[in-house]
Amino acid sequence: MKSNLLGAIMVLFATLVSFDAGAVLPDEVLANPVLEARARAISKELRCVVCQNQSIDDSSAPLARDMRILVRERLVAGDSDNQVKAYLVERYGNFVLLRPPVQADTLLLWLGPAIFLLTAFGGFAFYLRKSKNQPTITAPTPLSDEEEALLKRAIEDQA
Repeated sequence: MKSNLLGAIMVLFATLVSFDAGAVLPDEVLANPVLEARARAISKELRCVVCQNQSIDDSSAPLARDMRILVRERLVAGDSDNQVKAYLVERYGNFVLLRPPVQADTLLLWLGPAIFLLTAFGGFAFYLRKSKNQPTITAPTPLSDEEEALLKRAIEDQA
């Protein structure tokens, strides 16, 4: 019982510790804690162009490492956070930003989900409206006396 509890605590601790670490290697970390904090904040806002769904702070791809080093070099050179991001946008385009600005070339990216939802709701409403206009299935009308007699004779003839 104690070993299971100890194992669970160790797994929980390892999970919690690994969240902050990201993919930043020890040789990338700056000696100045203020610059390192700025570098980490910037790295969390930049997309890994290889992985595409991860920030360069979380990615272990070689290109992400190069980008992290570039961010740190620019900060050490005296660039502001915005200058560092602008430099990377100049090299890689707005795609490198995890939250790209709202511009003409990124408008579809920002409006795409809303357009998709409106189209889906419109299609669903059209389907519901169309199904309301369809005739409903009613119970069959009972046979007349003549039809019943005909059916009775047909059954007797086959027996």
